[in-house]
Amino acid sequence: MSYAQRKQLSGNRTMAIIIAAVLQFVLGYALVTGLAASFVKKEVQNLKTFNVEQPPPPPEKPPPPPKDMPKVPPPPVTPPSIVQPPQLAPPPIQTVVTPVIPPPLPAPRPPAPPPPPVKTQSAQPAFGNVNSLFPPDDYPEAAIEANASGTASAELSIGPDGRVTGCSLVQRTGFSVLDNYVCNQLRHARFAPAKDANGNPTTGSYRTPPIRFDLKGG
Repeated sequence: MSYAQRKQLSGNRTMAIIIAAVLQFVLGYALVTGLAASFVKKEVQNLKTFNVEQPPPPPEKPPPPPKDMPKVPPPPVTPPSIVQPPQLAPPPIQTVVTPVIPPPLPAPRPPAPPPPPVKTQSAQPAFGNVNSLFPPDDYPEAAIEANASGTASAELSIGPDGRVTGCSLVQRTGFSVLDNYVCNQLRHARFAPAKDANGNPTTGSYRTPPIRFDLKGG
């Protein structure tokens, strides 16, 4: 056997020894830890917990019926004495007088407007036209025979109906035949009667204009 082979064989033996020692250490460690684990596992199995269910309590028995006992009346209860509070004098009654407020007076009415002024009119005299009573061609025959001429004027009294109630000559012709003729003609005249301040017809007077008689027709 060569030196190289012997050196190789020696190296293999050393390696084998080391491996064998490691294996022994591993097997020993495994053996020890295995036994401990097996023991612990066994004890754990023995110590398995379990739930203990308690049985329900038995139902309560109903109480026995009470025995007939003599009815004893309850002792009389004395009501407590009523303590009345001291009587206090009632408070004085205060009378509140509410002032009576008179209702407001109505506003004064405005003064009534003054009545419209009464339309007063002045009295109106009677009036009319007497010229138609003495036409030029109506000359009295007696005045023609007496060759009478002249001018006359009369003051007439007029009634409320417009009729002549009186004739008084204020100017004469100088001939009775003409003066009488004038008043006779004027009594047939009709006038608008005079009126008072209220417009009612009343008596009045009327003075005729001069009435001229002239045979020459001038």
